[in-house]
Amino acid sequence: MSARLDTIGFDADDTLWQNEQFYQIRQARFLDLLAEYADPDGLPDRLIAVMMRNIKAYGFGIKSFTLSMIETAIEVTEGRAPASLIQEILAAGREMAAHPVEILPHARETLEALAGRYRLVLITKGDLFDQERKIAESGLGDLFDAVEIVSDKKISTYERIFGRHGGGPGAAMMVGNSLKSDILPAIAAGSWGVYVPHDLTWAYEHAETPSGEPRFRSVAHLGEVVGLVAEIDRG
Repeated sequence: MSARLDTIGFDADDTLWQNEQFYQIRQARFLDLLAEYADPDGLPDRLIAVMMRNIKAYGFGIKSFTLSMIETAIEVTEGRAPASLIQEILAAGREMAAHPVEILPHARETLEALAGRYRLVLITKGDLFDQERKIAESGLGDLFDAVEIVSDKKISTYERIFGRHGGGPGAAMMVGNSLKSDILPAIAAGSWGVYVPHDLTWAYEHAETPSGEPRFRSVAHLGEVVGLVAEIDRG
């Protein structure tokens, strides 16, 4: 595999802009609403179980999250959830879908420093409409050579994307905050994986750090990516 980089992929949610914090705020509100119907201590696990089940049907994103909250409300109230409760859940979903995009530190300057020198590909999963909205509102879209909104991130995803937009996975790097979705499958495909930790990461995205993997790197923040890219590219 060539050490020379020609393509760099970037995750979007919680790598370039805030995302998980809005889910956690809405989830906390949802749990408060249901506290009178069920044991508060068991509600988070019940919601997570429904969300995990629904990923196969609805994928990732706000719509799936909202439907999962509604389904959980129906389950814990044994079908007696009042219409007012369902309305509040739907309103929470609409609020999330309309929330302004909050760019994370170092995102713009990092992309600007790399744009033109490498093919930059935004690789994000989730609801198509919501992701397109966030990309447009972020003002970062023009810095990318390509945008890929995918249903999930697997080894085959990176093989396909880096094969289409660059010289193949061996000449590519993936930058993201999720070990499970951004780093491990990209490395397995033959790419470099650069982990950028975020203070809040959904439990679904947790995975073991690939210690000893030669193509794994970790940085404290996006501002360190440019220097790391130069180091790796020098071989």
